[in-house]
Amino acid sequence: QVQLVESEGGLVQPGGSLRLSCAASGIILSIYAMGWYRQAPGKQRELVAAITSSGSTNYADSVKGRFTISRDHARNTMYLQMNSLKPEDTAVYYCNARSQVWSWGQGTQVTVSS
Repeated sequence: QVQLVESEGGLVQPGGSLRLSCAASGIILSIYAMGWYRQAPGKQRELVAAITSSGSTNYADSVKGRFTISRDHARNTMYLQMNSLKPEDTAVYYCNARSQVWSWGQGTQVTVSS
């Protein structure tokens, strides 16, 4: 089983930046991919970005060119660098790890507002 702990989100002004981290523990070697999802009020949870163990990445069209997902295998930590933030990026962001089962972090609130 995999346990995931996310860093705190926060309040950011439009155009600002924020970096989220997700620390994994447990059966790390079983993880073949990790990702970030988000859920805004009244909306379904959606994929933001994902990264495989080999480093391949994919992004939602809405964040391409603004967000960057990365993974530090030595620290068992995944990151999401978010730049040029927009109000529509406001959501609860969830870390996800995929092995035999999907594991989720507790979620962290990101609010983009002036």
